[in-house]
Amino acid sequence: MKTEILTYKLPSSDIGIGEMSSFERSEGTSSRMEPIGSGEGHGVQHVISTLLRHGTISDTRKVGEHPRQNFLMPGIGDHQKKILGLALPVVAGLSTQMVLSLIDTALVGRLPDAKYELAAMGIVFYLTWAIISFFSSLSTGTQVLTSRSFGSKNYKETGSILASSMTMAAALGLLTAAVVVIFSRNIAGFFAVDKRVAGLAGGYLFYRFLGVPFFLLSVAYRGFFFGIGKTKVFMFAGILANVMNMILDYTLIFGAFGIHGMGLAGAGLGTSIAAGIETSVYLIVSTSKGYRDKFEIFKHFKFNRNIGESLIRISIPVSFESVFTLSGLLIYVSIIGLLGTLQQAASQTVLSALLLSYLPAMGFGVAAQSLVGRKLGEKDIQCARRWGFETSRIATSYTLLLGIIVISVPQFVLSLLTANADIIRVAIPVLRIAGFAQIFFGIGFVLANGLQAAGESFFVMLADVTINWFVFVPLGYLFGMVLKLGITGVWAAMPFYTSLYALVIFIKFKNGKWKKVLPRVGASSDDISKQASLQGDERTQFAATYEVSK
Repeated sequence: MKTEILTYKLPSSDIGIGEMSSFERSEGTSSRMEPIGSGEGHGVQHVISTLLRHGTISDTRKVGEHPRQNFLMPGIGDHQKKILGLALPVVAGLSTQMVLSLIDTALVGRLPDAKYELAAMGIVFYLTWAIISFFSSLSTGTQVLTSRSFGSKNYKETGSILASSMTMAAALGLLTAAVVVIFSRNIAGFFAVDKRVAGLAGGYLFYRFLGVPFFLLSVAYRGFFFGIGKTKVFMFAGILANVMNMILDYTLIFGAFGIHGMGLAGAGLGTSIAAGIETSVYLIVSTSKGYRDKFEIFKHFKFNRNIGESLIRISIPVSFESVFTLSGLLIYVSIIGLLGTLQQAASQTVLSALLLSYLPAMGFGVAAQSLVGRKLGEKDIQCARRWGFETSRIATSYTLLLGIIVISVPQFVLSLLTANADIIRVAIPVLRIAGFAQIFFGIGFVLANGLQAAGESFFVMLADVTINWFVFVPLGYLFGMVLKLGITGVWAAMPFYTSLYALVIFIKFKNGKWKKVLPRVGASSDDISKQASLQGDERTQFAATYEVSK
């Protein structure tokens, strides 16, 4: 009797996208299969056993060759379920944040001297957004590294990444809070001409930035939970924190339950307390037995320099991308302001409507970043690419459907946001343009997150900033002001921006050098060189050996 060793290549994946080698059969033979030794191979063993019952199976190719057929690709429903399971909780959590912002504005607008309070709120909103956006990139760096180590099943390293990220978050948060709190009045006075407005803005900054250390700790935790695919933790923590924030805002702004009303400053204090509540939820979850035993987060809690350097390398480009993109948006909004108050109000209404597209795109972006990063951690590059494209396809299906609705019935959509007939009239053609432009969010935004997971955050920043500053803003001014096409001309620049950005990101994602996998923390230069020299297919699979008798 002749014994043949059959080598079968399996992806080191626990998500379900895999490839099976092609096989040849011969009749009248018997065989047996050695166990793989891992629960992950159960479905594979069942398929192979079925084939073996019909005769001997022999693999006709060498290890490392690309498979000819896909036998184990699960139905598209499985992919959608996985992606939506990651994306929808993020959308839910972010949606409560959007509702909170609207309620904050509504509450402040009902104060006795609302014009001063709202003017101060407008100043601190962009200032706070700029500072917080700059440091929020820590979440991206944490998620990218976490998904990589989690994908490679190095759970202790995953815990070390969170510990290092939390250490950086606490240090940055305390330093930022100290500077802004001490100089809050001076900072507000620099941006506000009216002394009363400056005083109100300074009070808000003082109390708002007391909670920045808690906020940045929650940012680190978000990156961790996104990276390991537990986005529901963010959803529950975010909803709880935002609901409490609404209650605290009302209590602290107007005064209730024996507490003296603080006006705008009360909104800042309520947000700081809510940040502490959100961080507390994450802390309770991360110290539960399952997380404590698996990741050993607090067993040897310390800052790892190599992890810290990787976090900075990934996060800094994202920080500057946020700042430059915000700057470009402010210039764009100022161009619209030159056309008149009505046009500015119409544009603000359209921007609010775009949240229907932007928030889901953010959720799908988190899903793409988690799935791509995890697959790269498993060194399954082709599978990482497929997950990125599949997430983008689902996101684009949504943006396309939304685009059809917005373009078809813009007046109905706008009527949900404002009752002002003049604003609706001006905004209708603008919303149609924006409805077409947002279709490309599903490609550009989602695949950009996938590229960040692949360590290409600098390229994403360069693409976004370049197109924003040298295409979007100049075209908006050219169409709207030079060619005198008005608000429609300014917004006509938006499709050029989103489509060009989507094209650049798509090409990079499809043809980029995916071999640039981030090395393990603490890896030597020899290890890194060896890792970089591996070929894509060789890194994506491991061998399972079966004995086949004939």
